[in-house]
Amino acid sequence: MNLSAQARSNILIEMCLAIPAKVVTIEKDKAQVDFGEGVAREVNVTLVSVKVGDYVLVHAGYAIQVLDEKEAQETLRLWNEILEFEPKQQ
Repeated sequence: MNLSAQARSNILIEMCLAIPAKVVTIEKDKAQVDFGEGVAREVNVTLVSVKVGDYVLVHAGYAIQVLDEKEAQETLRLWNEILEFEPKQQ
């Protein structure tokens, strides 16, 4: 199906995002993670095998993948670069 330029511009594109975070504490199936800059959250870790100090990708409150530190830091660097170009909310 070919869509006109106008039709394509009216389509909402949705994307799921996962953000890296460092595991600070673990208690049963929950972990406290640090996203940096003072942002911490509790996430479910039943889908991955993690230990304190590991980096995980977090999506919708779940740790979905373990990352090595170098990969996590590069991903965070790229996120920060993207956010620099976001318009500031007033």
